[in-house]
Amino acid sequence: MITLDLIKTKLAEAIKNSGLTQTELAQKLNIRQSNISHYVKGDKMPALDTLANLCVVLDLDANEILCVK
Repeated sequence: MITLDLIKTKLAEAIKNSGLTQTELAQKLNIRQSNISHYVKGDKMPALDTLANLCVVLDLDANEILCVK
């Protein structure tokens, strides 16, 4: 079963493994660094458009992040 916690975990891992700092990633997405921090901690989920842009910037498959096979 797909859960929000599983999606948050996948997203946090992808951000941590990206090689970008939170500040660099935030600048690329035109959002605050604190938002990236919240995503990494699993406190918050990005808005749908931000999630899509994260996938583009990090070269991720959205299906993988959303745990869809």
